[in-house]
Amino acid sequence: MTAFVPSYVALLESGELQERVKRAYAGLESCEWCPRRCRVNRLAGKLGVCHTGELARVASYGPHYGEERPLSGWKGSGTVFFNRCNLRCVYCQNYEISQSDEGMEVTPEQLAQIFLRLQAMGCHNINLVSPSHVVPQILAAVYLAAQAGLRLPLVYNTGGYDALEALQLLDGVVDIYMPDMKYADSASAHQYSGAKDYPRVNRAAVREMHRQVGDLQINARGLAERGLLVRHLVLPHGLAGTRAVMTFLAQEISPRTYVNVMGQYRPEYLASRFPLLNRRVTLEEVHKAREEARRAGLIHLEE
Repeated sequence: MTAFVPSYVALLESGELQERVKRAYAGLESCEWCPRRCRVNRLAGKLGVCHTGELARVASYGPHYGEERPLSGWKGSGTVFFNRCNLRCVYCQNYEISQSDEGMEVTPEQLAQIFLRLQAMGCHNINLVSPSHVVPQILAAVYLAAQAGLRLPLVYNTGGYDALEALQLLDGVVDIYMPDMKYADSASAHQYSGAKDYPRVNRAAVREMHRQVGDLQINARGLAERGLLVRHLVLPHGLAGTRAVMTFLAQEISPRTYVNVMGQYRPEYLASRFPLLNRRVTLEEVHKAREEARRAGLIHLEE
């Protein structure tokens, strides 16, 4: 059996990874690395929607056993939770992290050491949670960690609101893309996540992710090594537009797309202010959503 080698090793050896880091940091002078395109100079300490300057902020890190089975395995997914987010989901279940600065600012050298610690702990991958606003910092840390022996697959665990320019920087760096597909219509996206263009941006991002890595590849040990894994959170009253999302995935991405239709929605954060969101989803709603995925033609569903 051929030993797994993460994609970024080839870019490291060719010198391309270092060039990507330089381009990424140059872009921070007028930041357009997410769809918000705030154009602030983050290198000078200016803050846009993500409230993040030159340094990434890490809330916590460690092995996580509650991710999808091909990621968690038996030793855990090596999750790194970044503070802040470029979305404003009123029902966010991690709002203490996504909407606050309570974590620790880290240099690329410190972030690289976190990656290496997770590898030393035996984690199966490096799982970057809410990474969309810190792509340059991640690239710099990967460059340093790879020189020091990092050889785990990288998981880009995103809310799905990602700029194509940032994803193109990550081509050949990220092994596993794990985006959310939250909404099918702009009205819901605008009201509940403050991103009216989310459906258009999200679909373009998922197309680019699949172009880079293809369908999810799982090895003989049951661990994901490369590919696309999509998450879709079922919302009350069909607000997530499940049927349209699943039809898009089956017809425009691949019927073999690995999809996790998630039924754990509960009203958190500011959800009580929105009548349609102010209850848990029912078992009937979850079963219907998963049936819609099957009916669309998707054959790889996380159960």
